[in-house]
Amino acid sequence: MDQTWQLVLDSLWPLAKGALTGTIPLSLASFALGLILALVIALMRISANRFVSAIARIYISVIRGTPLLVQLFVIFFGMPSVGITIDPWPSAIIAFTLNVAGYAAEIIRAAILSVPSGQWEAGYTIGMSRTRTLYRLILPQATRVAVPPLSNTFISLVKDSSLASLILVTEMFRRAQEIAASSLEFMTLYLTAAALYWVICLVLSTLQTRLEGRLEKYVA
Repeated sequence: MDQTWQLVLDSLWPLAKGALTGTIPLSLASFALGLILALVIALMRISANRFVSAIARIYISVIRGTPLLVQLFVIFFGMPSVGITIDPWPSAIIAFTLNVAGYAAEIIRAAILSVPSGQWEAGYTIGMSRTRTLYRLILPQATRVAVPPLSNTFISLVKDSSLASLILVTEMFRRAQEIAASSLEFMTLYLTAAALYWVICLVLSTLQTRLEGRLEKYVA
């Protein structure tokens, strides 16, 4: 038992380092890029142009209808078969970005549609163009609605980032696998990694709650 606890203590810093240098940067980069792409897809989705809207619907359907692991493997293992080789880190970021965009686009679209149509009319009344009305009036109000589900999407992404270990990206779970392979204490290391993921998600949930509270005060 003492050896087990010592192993847990010895592995905490390597796992935390894997989270700080791998899990968190990977999640942040993918989420940020995913949000940008999601906004574009959401705007395409509500476009009056049927062709543009159809492209967005197909993209969302494909992303939400296929497993993230399959998407990751297609990019890392599948692309070389057509002459495109991508390193592990970029592959993970691309896969996670595309996945986040597929889910976040629907969240953003719903948030935009939740804003009363009178807000559009108000913008037009004071001489704003549709684009200016969108960015000055609609999106700020839609943000309040979108924050909770988008925050949940980010928390899910942090957990899903462990899949990057399957393509040799060095993040927290990959560190746990390496230590477990050398010590043969698989259960101990995997439970330790699970506990650290839990702690990270608790911190993110707390930050989410505070952010929602600030947005409520701002709107009020």
